[in-house]
Amino acid sequence: MTRFGVQLPNFSGFDSADLFDHVAGLATAAEDAGFNSLWVMDHFFQLPPLGGPDQPMLEAYTLLGALAARTERVQLGTLVTGVTYRNPAILAKIITTLDVISKGRAILGIGGAWYDVEHQGLGVDYPRDGVRLDMLEEAVKICRAMFDADGVSFTGTHYRIDNARNLPRPVQAKGPKIMIGGGGEKRTLKLVATYADQCNVTGTPETLRHKIDVIKDHCDDVGRDFADIDVTWMSPLILTTSEENTAEVRTMLAAGGSAEEIAGFTIGQPHEVPDLIAPLIEAGADEVIFSFAFGDPAGIAAVGDALGLGST
Repeated sequence: MTRFGVQLPNFSGFDSADLFDHVAGLATAAEDAGFNSLWVMDHFFQLPPLGGPDQPMLEAYTLLGALAARTERVQLGTLVTGVTYRNPAILAKIITTLDVISKGRAILGIGGAWYDVEHQGLGVDYPRDGVRLDMLEEAVKICRAMFDADGVSFTGTHYRIDNARNLPRPVQAKGPKIMIGGGGEKRTLKLVATYADQCNVTGTPETLRHKIDVIKDHCDDVGRDFADIDVTWMSPLILTTSEENTAEVRTMLAAGGSAEEIAGFTIGQPHEVPDLIAPLIEAGADEVIFSFAFGDPAGIAAVGDALGLGST
């Protein structure tokens, strides 16, 4: 059965003193509506489509820890952590702490990072693509090892740990699942096939089918069963109030972005959402994650009702 998640990417429009209560309200609305997972972006500057660095952005893991205390059931993770931002052994401790706070609901979402403006502004090194993917592979190995056992040592090109302690242990047996985000077919999707429990794909149904085929080929090469990997599909969701409003939003987006950039958007009234995403489920998405950039609790609840989540 297809699962559904909610990503919360937008923190604009509220005073600092009121912001967390607003975000927590969205999170609890998602849980109450029956969504399976809750995600935030791992960025320190807001992204250009949502106003860029002049707009507010909360630090991901501080926020997830607080949301873990406000929720009871939803899984919690980032879409996705940039490998450049944190030493991977420290990251393993962070995720383990989140797993303890949430009583076993943490997911490690991780990828090769991309927002160069953010790196430059905060003084974080931003190596070339190939180096960042090498770092990603080593980071995943370290996190997996520290989830699986205590007192881990590892020596790589970019990272080294010596008898790394990870106490308390994760609540989840074998530790939190690891999601690798990104669609690069030669390196990133091979890392998915080799190491990940989940991957995240964006774009059209045709893109999703193609990426799944690529992952299957990599699984064959590394001797892994593709059935062991969950494929998530993330889509910006813009809810509208009428057919006319839907047409207006599509026209506005087309004027501001290329067809490729908006191909993966879900745009429509809440009752239309199940039909809009049906081709993605047919294409192979195990979980659909909606990015509610302009969402409110009522909109989240309406989508949950349309998907029948309250009855599952």
